[in-house]
Amino acid sequence: MNNYKRIKQITQAAPAHMVGDGFKVRNFIGQSLWQDLSPFLMLDYNEPWQVLPTQHPRGVDVHPHKGFETVSIAWSGMVSHEDSSGGKGTIGPGDVQWMTAGSGILHKEFHAQEFSEKGGEFHMAQLWVNLPAAHKLTPPAYQDLLDAHMGRYQLPDGKGAIRIIAGELNGVKGPAKTFTRINIYDAQLQAGADWHFSLPDGDTLGIVVMKGNLLVNDEQQARTGDMIVFSNHNTDVHIESNNDAHILVLSGEPIREPISAYGPFVMNTKQEILDAIDEFNSGKFGHLA
Repeated sequence: MNNYKRIKQITQAAPAHMVGDGFKVRNFIGQSLWQDLSPFLMLDYNEPWQVLPTQHPRGVDVHPHKGFETVSIAWSGMVSHEDSSGGKGTIGPGDVQWMTAGSGILHKEFHAQEFSEKGGEFHMAQLWVNLPAAHKLTPPAYQDLLDAHMGRYQLPDGKGAIRIIAGELNGVKGPAKTFTRINIYDAQLQAGADWHFSLPDGDTLGIVVMKGNLLVNDEQQARTGDMIVFSNHNTDVHIESNNDAHILVLSGEPIREPISAYGPFVMNTKQEILDAIDEFNSGKFGHLA
């Protein structure tokens, strides 16, 4: 008798839209999935996109956030980040930017100048990760997580390579520092890969298929563009890949607290949202040119 996590539904992302002029994204996680996929609030996925050369980097200019974290994962292309807490960096293929907005921050993100001038394929994703009430006012912070620092786990016979960005897989830990228990795995699977893994009973789980065809838990086919949403109950997951596949695994301990969200602010009550707007308007998030 297996102890597989039950598949609740398979969803697809919303149609693509532009964020600024540099990110062509499809959103996989909306408000209807906040409870099923807590602590993840949003996943904007920028499918591989050919970007033409320019002297003026594309992106998103200065904007605020409060009450959660942003996690930007790059597979191709380069992104430069700067924020009002002093965080600053450029990531390339395999790297991750992890920004804690906490009590309030201003930031901007653009294609890196070097990448902009050459152009080429741009492929990335950005996650929003909720913070529990006890940490929503934590000081803003920034983690530059380079590919060289990622945890790595190899499947038998070289059938797959899993990068651990956050959390742990079979004793291999990822470099991200998190406020709640979170696992983020970036997995490249070859045809015929057979991957079993386990998560704590009660944790949420979503798997995004960025490429490939999979058989999940011996019963459900999933294809490119699907996100599989699982029940919290039970512990085990079994993935078989029919061909070369690339998937993103998101799991975590759910934050069982009220959510009040408005644009770039995610708090617990409406009054806290109003306070955030007042703080932003009065310059309390700092300054960034």
